[in-house]
Amino acid sequence: ANLYARWGRQAPALGFNGHTDVVPPGDAAAWTHDPFGGVVAEGLLYGRGAADMKSGVAAFAAAAVDFVTATPPAGSVILAITGDEEGSAVDGTCAILDWMAAKGERMDHCLVGEPTCPSRMGEAIKIGRRGSLTAHVTAYGVQGHSAYPERAKNPLPALVRLLDRLATRELDRGTADFGPSTLAITSIDTGNTASNVIPAETRATINIRFNDAHSGASLSAWIEEEADRAAAEFGVGIAARFEISGESFVTERGAFTDLVAGAVAAETGVTPELSTSGGTSDARFVKDHCPVVEIGLVGATMHQTDERVEVAHIHQLKAIYTRILQEYFARLPG
Repeated sequence: ANLYARWGRQAPALGFNGHTDVVPPGDAAAWTHDPFGGVVAEGLLYGRGAADMKSGVAAFAAAAVDFVTATPPAGSVILAITGDEEGSAVDGTCAILDWMAAKGERMDHCLVGEPTCPSRMGEAIKIGRRGSLTAHVTAYGVQGHSAYPERAKNPLPALVRLLDRLATRELDRGTADFGPSTLAITSIDTGNTASNVIPAETRATINIRFNDAHSGASLSAWIEEEADRAAAEFGVGIAARFEISGESFVTERGAFTDLVAGAVAAETGVTPELSTSGGTSDARFVKDHCPVVEIGLVGATMHQTDERVEVAHIHQLKAIYTRILQEYFARLPG
């Protein structure tokens, strides 16, 4: 389920995007407390989604309600909350943004409440994200007896050669806003348990997190070129299927990024890094709608057993959001 809520009808409109769905808890018996119990112990809130990112949603909702009640702004505050971020994400933020476009609803700027801080509050905000490309590669040959390799076509050497070339290639050395792009071989699967059988096919999965020196299309073309080369060398077939989860993007540094960074510094005493590291988020969809910056809690335990956050940090995040709201409507024009 998705939620769209708006206070006010005027511009400017400051939005908040977040999600309430979570990843599975794993073995619940391995948790110190019930993963869905919301237990507070020794100043820590335990639970699946405590860091990623129900606490962020709660902090902004509380800040927004208090703000518009105490000092109604000459503008609008929007909440766009989704229940489909951890999965395919097709029915989540994308659906909300499509609905907004159809209804003439628009945000001028948006915050995303993902846990942006690696280990301490305030140390990082996200002004962009790397792109993500997954390649599913299958090499096809002819099955045969391992004692008679001349009667078969073994696809494994071709796949190994391809993976070696992909993994040892330096994609780049980073750009002005990003670190170097990375390639990881995440699975190799032949499904052959017989040592005396040359398999007919073998598969591998590759994930590339890429900066703005590349695009999903350019990397797909490179992999296909290398696949064709390896296939020709070994006389087998190689096919690749691609999934592009998002392209890289950067929100231009300026008044909005300065405002968010200043609010974080004022409430935490820490000057945040303007980061583009890490995985993807729904900001990759919001960036096509309006400028977007991510600021949230410490994410050190997200997706882990005993996911937890400091309760004091939730209150601190609410204070950050409150300051952003106050300064946004005082300083930024519609």
